Amino acid sequence: MLSTYQYQKFEYRPPRELGSGTPVRHPVVVVGAGPVGLAAAIDLAQQNVPVLLLDDDDTVSVGSRGVCYAKRALEVLDRLGVGQPCVDKGVSWNVGRTFFRSEEVYSFNLLPQPDHHRPGMINLQQYYLEEFMVKRAQALPSLDLRFRNKVVSVRVGDDGVALQVETPDGTYPVEADWLIVADGARSSIRRMMGLEAEGKIFMDRFLIADVVMKADFPAERWFWFDPPFHPGQSVLLHHQADNVWRIDFQLGWDADPEEEKRPERVIPRIRAMLGEEHEFELEWVSVYTFQCRRMGKFRHGRALFVGDAAHQVSPFGARGANSGIQDTDNLIWKLRLVMEGRAPDRLLDTYSDERTYAADENLLNSTRSTDFITPKTKTSLAFRNAVLGLARHYPFARALVNSGRLSVPAILADSPLNTPDEAAFAGDMVPGSACDDSPMRAQVDHFWLLERLGNRFQLLVYVDKPGDVAQADALQALMSGPLPVDVILVTPAGGRSPHGFRVFEDYTGRFAERYDARPGSAWLIRPDQHVAARWRVVDAKRVRQALARATCNPE
Repeated sequence: MLSTYQYQKFEYRPPRELGSGTPVRHPVVVVGAGPVGLAAAIDLAQQNVPVLLLDDDDTVSVGSRGVCYAKRALEVLDRLGVGQPCVDKGVSWNVGRTFFRSEEVYSFNLLPQPDHHRPGMINLQQYYLEEFMVKRAQALPSLDLRFRNKVVSVRVGDDGVALQVETPDGTYPVEADWLIVADGARSSIRRMMGLEAEGKIFMDRFLIADVVMKADFPAERWFWFDPPFHPGQSVLLHHQADNVWRIDFQLGWDADPEEEKRPERVIPRIRAMLGEEHEFELEWVSVYTFQCRRMGKFRHGRALFVGDAAHQVSPFGARGANSGIQDTDNLIWKLRLVMEGRAPDRLLDTYSDERTYAADENLLNSTRSTDFITPKTKTSLAFRNAVLGLARHYPFARALVNSGRLSVPAILADSPLNTPDEAAFAGDMVPGSACDDSPMRAQVDHFWLLERLGNRFQLLVYVDKPGDVAQADALQALMSGPLPVDVILVTPAGGRSPHGFRVFEDYTGRFAERYDARPGSAWLIRPDQHVAARWRVVDAKRVRQALARATCNPE
């Protein structure tokens, strides 16, 4: 039990299939109702795809577990209808500080520029995120969420998946056209299918202590190397909701996990860190080790692996849940198009291609962070401490300090779904990148760009005035094609379009700045808010070709 959070038991209902012996066929079955499985199921159900979500538990996660949710994940959660509750409850932050012994040597700001809807990060205990997502899932009529339904066997065929599901009242069969596997790092589905995840186990142990206290520390990430209160090791401090503070103490591989979790061992560590002036209460304690590994591919026929079931990283850099949520964001639009017959099956192979690339990037950064935080030789320790000592005074050394390269969206620059640039652009909005946000308005309605992007293909066309649209008739035809493209005019002038297009006014100029916009330029945006193509001169034929490429359809 926690003093700041009341766990609820979700209701178990006997499935209607019990006793019939005849399996019901579902378009999609998702296994695992953690944040990633819930994200997949909610995304499908919001787009009217019937989905069955199975979980062997009946409550949310125990303890804070996942804590940091990055800007990109929050933007995805916004589209799932839970972003605002998370931001309202969580602690927003942008600044991180790194200390060596008793001195600050490095700091960073995740969002040095204004005019972003979401902060660089929020800190929120995972049980709150899951609670918000379960509530959202239960409100969707196309989503059947079943607790205490454990998958005990799985068979993947050419045309579907057969499952056996165990409940307190017996076992029943289920069939699915598609299976999304989100049952975590110890995935039983992966094991039943005889699949492995390969990688590296790190020989170190860390103590998590969630403490309740009122403190005037700023909402920042603080990381210490070799602090005087925990010499020779590292410590991380995060502020969470409900005046709960997350403290991670590096212990070393030889530490006894059960011994270190005892209050008489934990409390003196925290007291040495905080001093006598801060009163606190222990809320939750755990000791963990971690791995960096992934499956060879995330698609196995009709089974699609997401989140920790597909890949695991160290906790430094907040790349676990953030990456898993982006997995589902990449997968669901592709799966929906394939199911609707508007894209060929091979589009789903690009889910694995793009997200294994992202996983490799996460694994590389996570491994480098871990090697810097937990050096394994005297030479690497000496190098690290020299870098930290120099970082106090020299900018070049600060770039080498690595207390966890924080989660950012992968730039899928080499994806075969991209259309290469034909003209020069400045800035970060290259094909394969996730869209930057910016303030917009339409008449008196103020909003953020990303609030109006996603779940379908959209073409942003930058014009001086809403009437200055080249090939207006051809662009209108795109909106009613077999795979419709929503055309949106972005303009510094505002007004109404004589052609019936939606008009977004870039009244702050942030869109023009971040996208290097000039009159006539255009950007084709994927349903997951990634740039698929961009041009200096809009041309409907080229848009159709880029759309075909982004969906693996013949041109």
